[in-house]
Amino acid sequence: MKEYLTFVDKLTALQSLNLLECLQLKELPTSIDNFIALQSLDLSGCSEFKESLTSIDKLTALQSLDLSGWSEFKELPTSIDKLTTLQSLDLSGWSQGKELPTSIDKLTTL
Repeated sequence: MKEYLTFVDKLTALQSLNLLECLQLKELPTSIDNFIALQSLDLSGCSEFKESLTSIDKLTALQSLDLSGWSEFKELPTSIDKLTTLQSLDLSGWSQGKELPTSIDKLTTL
């Protein structure tokens, strides 16, 4: 899996990245902030993902983010408010009791 993500890191004009049910994925590549054109990110069903999504705030062109099925994930970063173009956020399947950051209120296109 790491070989694939290393290759993907060079695709700076990438607009859509679908890693649906990528069970080997435990963290985003460190160069995710190079994906300045990324509009859609699907990480649904990535049940082994344990890292914080703090680097996601660099994806300022992101319009769709799918995190459905993340039963073990603890929280969204407070910096999610930097995703001002976000129109769709799928959190279905999240465990009860998880709180959304208050900064999510700033996402007026959501």
